[in-house]
Amino acid sequence: MNAQGGILRAELARKTGCNLETIRYYEKVGLLPAPPRSASGYRVYPPELVRRLQFVLRARDLGFTLDEIRSLLTLTDTGTQTCAEVMARTEGHLADVRAKIADLQKIEATLAATLDKCSGDDVPECPVLEAMCADQD
Repeated sequence: MNAQGGILRAELARKTGCNLETIRYYEKVGLLPAPPRSASGYRVYPPELVRRLQFVLRARDLGFTLDEIRSLLTLTDTGTQTCAEVMARTEGHLADVRAKIADLQKIEATLAATLDKCSGDDVPECPVLEAMCADQD
């Protein structure tokens, strides 16, 4: 903590496990407010920004997009959030995650079935390559 009661970027990074470039990026895209500078030119972050950055990092871990995170932060910043609104946004995100999981399961099944047909011999014919070239009507 510095004399102004804030923390420097390196300390913010250390407290959150976030790298410095990511913090700069989140400032650039508006997820973190631009901090004031000290007399010596260092960015000085308010201590409560640790919690905000932890929120952003956890939301990213859960697969939320930057726009989705920005939307959630806007709700909390304005104090207008309701559990119902957050729930609706989270349900939408969960539906997207489940769709991605279903797509990945189809990909896994296709790759496994294709590999089962592959001999692995030193021959030019390869079921894997043939499957990639086949029409997917």
